Amino acid sequence: MPGNLLRCYRGGGWPPHLQSLSPSASRRSAISSSCLRTTFDPAELSERVGALEQEMGAPGFWEDQERAAQVSAEHARASRRLTTYRELERDVEDLEPLAELAEEDPDIASELEEQIRSVQERLDQLEEQRLFSGRYDTGDALVTVNAGAGGTDAQDWAEMLLRMEMRWAERRGFDVELLEASPGEEAGIKSATFLVRGENAYGLYGAEKGVHRLVRLSPFDAAHRRQTSFAGVEVSPVVEGIGEVQIDDDDLQIDTYRASGAGGQHVNKTDSAVRITHKPTGIVVQCQNERSQSSNKAEAMTMLRSKLLELEERKRREEIARERGEAQDVNFGSQIRSYVLHPYSMVKDHRTDYEMGDTARVLDGDLDGFARSYLLKAAK
Repeated sequence: MPGNLLRCYRGGGWPPHLQSLSPSASRRSAISSSCLRTTFDPAELSERVGALEQEMGAPGFWEDQERAAQVSAEHARASRRLTTYRELERDVEDLEPLAELAEEDPDIASELEEQIRSVQERLDQLEEQRLFSGRYDTGDALVTVNAGAGGTDAQDWAEMLLRMEMRWAERRGFDVELLEASPGEEAGIKSATFLVRGENAYGLYGAEKGVHRLVRLSPFDAAHRRQTSFAGVEVSPVVEGIGEVQIDDDDLQIDTYRASGAGGQHVNKTDSAVRITHKPTGIVVQCQNERSQSSNKAEAMTMLRSKLLELEERKRREEIARERGEAQDVNFGSQIRSYVLHPYSMVKDHRTDYEMGDTARVLDGDLDGFARSYLLKAAK
């Protein structure tokens, strides 16, 4: 029966004759339990793709550009998921006959193991898609890194954290644009903001919100003593429609200044950088990557709308938590992860207990495991 093995796998694990060739039992168990939670209906998704295509083919569809963009984006996402599922189902159906041949041929056994690993990775990806159910999860993200307590060490740590978060985006195939960076007094940065464009960017980076703690031997201490530093990550959804957030001009304080980063003679000679303070909330945004003051102001206003929207979303989450009687810490101040480089090497997420010993790999942007474990826990 088509898809029988896939349903068997998703329902509780690999069949006995494949288990000896699949990865570790703990890995199988983790994936099998997550697959049990998968709510993926290819028939329903196929029906949705057809409905979207019908809407896209209707006369006058492109007259409403905003609606057309939303429908086109949803159609592209749904089509990709459906294609992924169908390819996965086909590959899984090939596993059983391949397993029979592998019992007699070691070369085929190696091929089977690779095929199983590929199937597991794609099942993980399908499971990940299910986790993005929030209103803005599928959209772009605005990510801000701020140095915390720890002086020069904290500012250096903030720059390391910025690089890690941007490298993660690049590894996922997202488009990344650094919008603003304020250099530290001796090293590193005080703060920086970058834009991540790509499917589910906001949903993924939601796993990075909070305070990140670094323990290491300080390169800025003459005695080379152990130092604990902190840096925070804020994540806001990118708002396409101006009407989503209303801002009163009287609530704004707008300042201009000369950009402090690299950028050539133009940046150094004109007050093109823009800083906007929203008086009621105290939120401050700034942009200096564009060449003109008007462009920087427009970009800063987009950033402000995103941060105001995130503030409203945070208040909503807190209210829901109170109604449920849950003691959830959804604030920026929550310490989410520790990066220990001395006296041992370990990165541990305090929300999920997920950990990795290869700190260099994590700092180079390998955050998929941390994000997936957090999103799975949050979805329960």
